[in-house]
Amino acid sequence: MLLSLVTFAPLVGVAGILALRLFGKADDPKTVNAAKWIALTATLADLALAILLVVQFNPNDPGFQFVEEAPWFAGLNYRMGVDGISVLFVLLNAFLMPLCIVASWKSITSRVLEYLIAFLMLETLVTGVFCALDLIVFYIFFEFGLVPMFLIIGIWGGARRVYAAFKFFLYTLLGSVLMLAAILYMIGTTHTSSIPELMAHHFDPAVQTWLWLAFFASFAVKMPMWPVHTWLPDAHVEAPTAGSVILAGILLKMGGYGFLRFSLPMFPNASQLFTPLIFALSVVAVIYTSLVAFRQTDVKKLIAYSSVAHMGLVTMGIFSGNAVGEQGAIYQMLSHGVISGALFLCVGVIYDRMHTREIAFYGGLVNRMPWYAAVFMLFSMGNVGLPGTSGFVGEILSMTGTYRASTWTAILAATGVILSAVYMLTLYRRVVFGTIENPKLATITDLDWREVAIFAPLLISTLYLGVQPNSVFNLTSASVDQLVRVYQAAIGG
Repeated sequence: MLLSLVTFAPLVGVAGILALRLFGKADDPKTVNAAKWIALTATLADLALAILLVVQFNPNDPGFQFVEEAPWFAGLNYRMGVDGISVLFVLLNAFLMPLCIVASWKSITSRVLEYLIAFLMLETLVTGVFCALDLIVFYIFFEFGLVPMFLIIGIWGGARRVYAAFKFFLYTLLGSVLMLAAILYMIGTTHTSSIPELMAHHFDPAVQTWLWLAFFASFAVKMPMWPVHTWLPDAHVEAPTAGSVILAGILLKMGGYGFLRFSLPMFPNASQLFTPLIFALSVVAVIYTSLVAFRQTDVKKLIAYSSVAHMGLVTMGIFSGNAVGEQGAIYQMLSHGVISGALFLCVGVIYDRMHTREIAFYGGLVNRMPWYAAVFMLFSMGNVGLPGTSGFVGEILSMTGTYRASTWTAILAATGVILSAVYMLTLYRRVVFGTIENPKLATITDLDWREVAIFAPLLISTLYLGVQPNSVFNLTSASVDQLVRVYQAAIGG
């Protein structure tokens, strides 16, 4: 019951906002303010439930916990459950959502009720992806998550929002059509849609190849991997700040989660066969997108390209096939969710004041915004992977695991870590240091209390995860060890 509460609690907020819409005027300031408080309360309540879920989780059990099962329709079942691989992504989603609501408190002024409903719906659908233990239930959550994000970008985005929204929708939908075909084949041949049963089923190696490619088409776009990453920079640039936070913070992780939940355990032989391809694409992603990021003039687009590079490290860790790499990939995804979300919020702070994201417009912000400069510095260092921040743990473990599987892949990927320092430090120097030469910046103000309240939990999380990695490993180790053991046994390792 707890999993269903965590998943569907935000819908109570949706019902509350719809009631306001029904009995009041949508553009009335009192109605809008009440809707904001309902949305914030619903997301905070969901965060409390997610924390309770993690507290009650048994870290020594590698199997699925809090399992719920009920007949649905046409022989299908509603199945939900979490293991050590998925439980922390549920918490990450619940953690980021209230921050997004608070971040949008002043910046969104049109169709506010619909905006809040879209975010609450998105929270339910994303949580469902990480909890689903049935292929059809998973696919429904996975696909319907596109809809609120499409609306968030297309309605509340920037000047080219419609183009970016359709590009995002079509890229992700095309890959998912192939995954649907694979799902129907799997159900037709095994006569079950239960994910735990399918994980234990041994598919013919020749069939695995085609099934792996079908799932890869969907997850690679979602990650996104090079060369199907081009929708991401456009989506980030046009999305509102909170949309970028959720897009980078949690939606990209659905691709990595898919590889961990489906590709490795269900199609181990195909995963081993395609590992050199994954390594090659990941190295290109790390180096190429880092170089592209360095040449960007828009702060948001730079951070978007850095996300592609970091996801390259994640895919390397996942397909390394050893526990160190898998742990590093999971840790990197969690860390990236916090740090990239915080960086997009940092961009939102100056965009709300100056209404431009051009790097050349800024310079010397430390003179007017010392607290902002300090916050931006910490998250920039986390993005680079500075020891003491969460970014370091994920990167070093991903590359260590990759080194055990392919020395050259790890060596080449290490150059991307150097390049990330180049573009992030260059960005920080150009935006924050120096003297204020643009007269429009003379009146810019530092962080207010609302913004401090948003950044405080993100700062604490980045530093805590940087010095206490065992808080994550204690929860993930049992499930990761079992995944690696099954994978190695299947490929004869």
